[in-house]
Amino acid sequence: MTESDKPEQPPTQQQYQPPPPPPQPYGAYPGSYPPPPPPPYSGYAAPPIAPKNGLGIASLIIAIVSLLFVWSVVLGIIGGIVAVIIGFVARGRVARGEATNGGVAIAGIVLGFLSIVISLVFIAIWVALFNKAGVTDYFDCVSRAGSDQAAIERCADEFRGRIENEYGITIEPTPTP
Repeated sequence: MTESDKPEQPPTQQQYQPPPPPPQPYGAYPGSYPPPPPPPYSGYAAPPIAPKNGLGIASLIIAIVSLLFVWSVVLGIIGGIVAVIIGFVARGRVARGEATNGGVAIAGIVLGFLSIVISLVFIAIWVALFNKAGVTDYFDCVSRAGSDQAAIERCADEFRGRIENEYGITIEPTPTP
């Protein structure tokens, strides 16, 4: 038997070879990740980011409002502290180049400190007025009266008389239902 007479045998897996991969296109990256795409507008600079000036403005507004309420002490001190903190955060943004209103932030800081100082002065003013008006005497009288309603009324009448005599103010008692 000659080789041409032998029956044809199907190819075995050892003989089968897959086709070679297609050649890579020109300029392809020979790694697992392709290179990033080019920027959409190459040659042009990115548009500038708008400055974040909100905190400086907020610091100034809060400081001005707290200056209007320094007589209430609590609003003056709390508002001043908030204005100072926000002002320093705004100055940090200016230092990093994220904001452009450094002067406004400094104004908020200065007015915030001013609000705190004036509120502290008002504490001394209120304490002096309370002492001069005899508020502490009134509180002592009421605490000595305990639950005796007639004694509490006498304390209120004495305090009212003292205010009317010293300051020339007429205080009308509130009607009770």
